[in-house]
Amino acid sequence: MDARLNLFTNQTTAKFLKHLVAAGRAVEASGLPESTNFLVLLRASQINGCGFCTDMHYKDAVAAGENPERLNMVAAWREATVFTEAERAALELAEEGTRIADAAGGVSDEVWENAAKHYDENQLAALVAAIAVINAFNRVNVLVRQPAGSYQPGQFS
Repeated sequence: MDARLNLFTNQTTAKFLKHLVAAGRAVEASGLPESTNFLVLLRASQINGCGFCTDMHYKDAVAAGENPERLNMVAAWREATVFTEAERAALELAEEGTRIADAAGGVSDEVWENAAKHYDENQLAALVAAIAVINAFNRVNVLVRQPAGSYQPGQFS
């Protein structure tokens, strides 16, 4: 399977992706736990059906030391016992922030307040940024049918 458009050789998309990557780097200095960020990126990518990002974030998380069993449970996080209350709050925020069109009011006050119990303002800002950036990446990859499965951890570092 080939992508509809080569994102890396097309001048416009290459420039756009460079800016998205830079935007995503703001999360790294926020104090948000790396494991939480991986969970959020993986869950949003699953919801959006982005095979490329699902593959990438799973592999990067494992390479960073995350437990593969926890990652396998992300899609069923509500029933899983392997996540902290803080991680569960981040996953719920990621789901509502990704499925905005499914709820007339967007992210509910209850979900936001639950996340705010576990994360400070900088970490909440990082969650918002991570959710926004991954949704943008997902949409690009789904639009062009970017093939999944061949990503190597750290490939874009």
